[in-house]
Amino acid sequence: MRNISEKKRIVIKLGTSTIAHKTGKLNIRRMNSLVRVISDLHNSGREIIIVSSGAVGLGAGKIGLPEKPRDTRTKQAVAAIGQCELMHIYDDMFEKYSVTVAQILLTKTIIENPNHCSNFRSTIERLSLMGVIPIVNENDTIAIDELELEIGENDSLSALVAELSNADLLLILSDIDGLYDDDPHKNPDAKPIYYVDKITPEIERAAGGTDSKLGTGGMTTKISAAKIAADAGIDMVIMNGKNPDLLYDLFENKEIGTFFKAPTK
Repeated sequence: MRNISEKKRIVIKLGTSTIAHKTGKLNIRRMNSLVRVISDLHNSGREIIIVSSGAVGLGAGKIGLPEKPRDTRTKQAVAAIGQCELMHIYDDMFEKYSVTVAQILLTKTIIENPNHCSNFRSTIERLSLMGVIPIVNENDTIAIDELELEIGENDSLSALVAELSNADLLLILSDIDGLYDDDPHKNPDAKPIYYVDKITPEIERAAGGTDSKLGTGGMTTKISAAKIAADAGIDMVIMNGKNPDLLYDLFENKEIGTFFKAPTK
């Protein structure tokens, strides 16, 4: 049974395919809708933490590159440009709803250091008390290997953030409605899976070929995130981010996306 309406602290992962067009440039209409709905959920008393992709793509667009760079050093440079642009956009959009946001950049070194993790938790708690929405991303400009998937990608990062922040729910917005028994991009007869109480080899096989063409992650990385969340006792939902208003239905316990139930500890 879903109990989404009871969740208070929610980590929302916004992937590149959710916030950007296929061109890699920002989907302004969808971003406006996302910010509006997230602000409303925040105003209802929920504590929201956002894990956002998009810095490299925005940086490349900002300086007029025809496509995302392939070499690591250029990725680092455009990530520095794009991260500034990304936070400016979030700050401007959330300000319209009188919501303040804060930036937190993480690396694998930070996540693996107990003292740094404690500092992260303390910052999250204080920002929560202040009514601020943290926006988290990997620090691509500092840790060279991050861009080569050292942590994994932002699906895994969002699960680690959920664990570190003691979240009640991890919500991954993607370009697909949820988990299917086959790749729906290739098989029109693929059937949706609405509820997963255990990640079995069959579930992993079903996720194997379902990849986004725009972001760095696919369904396989989302299953990895679900494992991290489950081990931490955190429920997770994968849903399509193309219609942000469906978040209202989700938090009314309607059958939206795929719900991964964490085992009871």
